[in-house]
Amino acid sequence: MNIEAPGRLSGYETWEGHDPFEDHAGPFYFRQHPDGRVTSAFEAKPHHCNGGGFLHGGLLLTFADFSLFAIGRSVLQGPSVTLSLNGEFTAAAGAGEFIEARGDIVRNTGSMVFLRGQVFTGHDADERILLNFSGIVKRVKKRPLSA
Repeated sequence: MNIEAPGRLSGYETWEGHDPFEDHAGPFYFRQHPDGRVTSAFEAKPHHCNGGGFLHGGLLLTFADFSLFAIGRSVLQGPSVTLSLNGEFTAAAGAGEFIEARGDIVRNTGSMVFLRGQVFTGHDADERILLNFSGIVKRVKKRPLSA
């Protein structure tokens, strides 16, 4: 079920209930723009931070993983799993910041989708890239549950 987001996230939606871990870690949201671009976003809260007061690296990688599926959703169209996720941290951010991700599909094969993107905060001259990421998502066939 897609749920519309409130406040600064107005115009974004999420897949609440599809991934309990992401629901707990986020919530994270995505938006498809009229030109076809997809961005993901979340509002950084104190519980997203590490002991030093910065966004936790594991959170940023979880958000990057969510973003792989948001960016690739137009071609994934069904059950998929992350095969690979790589990231390079380039800056820090803290609670209260609006965090976004953008990216693109690099290659789409019959069973795998290769993607890349950036997690950032701010806009234009104030933009800070927090994480560069790339990943491979594999389409999987649904298997019936065994009795």
